Formats: sequence, structure tokens, C-alpha cells
Amino acid sequence: MVPSKIRKHYAEEIRTTAKIASEALVKAFAAVPREDFVGAGPWTLLSRPAPGQSQPQITDVTDPKDLYQDAAVFLDRSKGLTNGNPSTLAPWLDSLNLADGKSVFHLGCGTGYYTAIIAEIVGRSGFVTAAEIDPSLAAQAGMNLARYPQVEVVEGDGGAVALGKRDAILINAGVTHPTGQWLENMNVGGTLIAPLTLEVGVPNIGKGLVLCVSRLASGYTAHFLPTPVMIYSCKGTRDSTIASEFGRKLMQGTSASVRSLRREPHPAEPSCWLHSAEFCLSTEPVST
Repeated sequence: MVPSKIRKHYAEEIRTTAKIASEALVKAFAAVPREDFVGAGPWTLLSRPAPGQSQPQITDVTDPKDLYQDAAVFLDRSKGLTNGNPSTLAPWLDSLNLADGKSVFHLGCGTGYYTAIIAEIVGRSGFVTAAEIDPSLAAQAGMNLARYPQVEVVEGDGGAVALGKRDAILINAGVTHPTGQWLENMNVGGTLIAPLTLEVGVPNIGKGLVLCVSRLASGYTAHFLPTPVMIYSCKGTRDSTIASEFGRKLMQGTSASVRSLRREPHPAEPSCWLHSAEFCLSTEPVST
């Protein structure tokens, strides 16, 4: 196993780069052995472009210590599939306000690395359901996460999984909208993170913004996280009409005006930033 001091240094790097507020999240990054979740070496890393460059950096490594840097690890290079860049996922996890004893749903768990991070934070008194549609990845996740009795791995379309009530929902795949089931099953005080994406001409890949929704007793607050995302698409949770309107709104550059999510039926009005029959992202705050 890689020495703990290397894992701790990596966690501190992620804290600084991603501006993590949760101390429990930093400790979880330091605790989980990344090499246990990315298959046998050698490994291929995908890093952000170097200063002054436009293309990502690709590096082959053989020493597990080299996995502890802010880079994604290819799980299947032929498909462009990675386990995700740590400083990309860290702000999403930070926004979920995870804590001991919480119940979490994780769609698109891959081989389980970020599910393990979640499991470390919620502890044995918490519960995590991790869904993965790819049978091979789901099987690997099941084996990798067997050490966590509080984790259940489900193979299949995560959009169809019956959730039950949850304190946090992480959608780790591109969708066009939050589903009614996700919103209904958020406990008051709970948070949903979901990347809303548009197809970009690359198979199975979308680009967009990450939506953060929190449920209050009086409604749902909503805002977009500041950093754009490019991510694998969740094929079962996409609507072409919503995607078209979302693309138009993105072109206007007004996403920072979103303040809430409305679910009650209402006609489109000036405060509706992204309006549909199922939900509406609004520029109006939640009524108190």
C-alpha cells in the first residue's frame, strides 16, 4: 500500500486546488487507497493541459505512488473512460454536505473510487447505494467496495433505481434534467448534484454545467457550480426539447441568475430560466 504520508499530501493538494471546505472530505481522500479502484498497473493518467497548452496531458505510470496526483486515471482508454479528475469531483462532494449517518445515492459509480470516499464520510451508520450501468464496471465496483458494509452496488440504469428517502444524491453522468423521483426522494436539508449537459459530437460525451439543488421545507434552492464540465452521458435521463432550450440559455450566459427550482405547474414567465412541464429553474428565490 502507498504510504499514508503520500495519500495525505494528495488530499491536501485536492483541498487547495478544489477549495474544499469539508475536513471530513479531505480525510476521506487521504484514507481511500486509489490504487485499489483503478485496476492493475501500468496506468495511464489524464491531466489538465499544461500552462499555455490546449490539449490534456497523457502520462503512463507504473508506480502506485504516481496515482496520487490531480489527474484522472483511464479505466478504458478506447472509450475515453476515466475514473474522474479528483479536483473536478471534489467540489461536487463538498456541496453535498456529507456527514456521518447520512443516506446517499450515487449514480454512475464506475469502479467505486468516489463511492468509497462517500462511504468513508457517512461511516458505518450511513448508507450508500451506488448504481452503474456498465456490467463490467459494476462487477468491479462490487468487489472494490465489499470492504464497506454500508454500500450497496446496483447494476443497471441508475435513473430507474427506486431510491427511498436520501440526504444526498450524486449524479455522476450527464443528464438534461433532474427527475421527479430524485427531487421527491430528497429529505428536507438534502442536496442533489447533477451535471446538465449537451451533446458535443463525441459519442456518449456531453458538456455543460453542474446543477446543485437543496431541499428546504418551503421549496428547492438551486444554483450552478462555477466550473463547466465534460462528462459521459446518462442515456436514460435525456430530453431533446429540454436540451435544446438549455443550450439556448447557455449561449445567453445567464446561468448565474438561477436561484430556485419550482415543481408546481405554472405557465412560463420572465423569471423562468429553464421551463418545462416537469420542473422549472427560476431566477426567483425560494419563498419563505
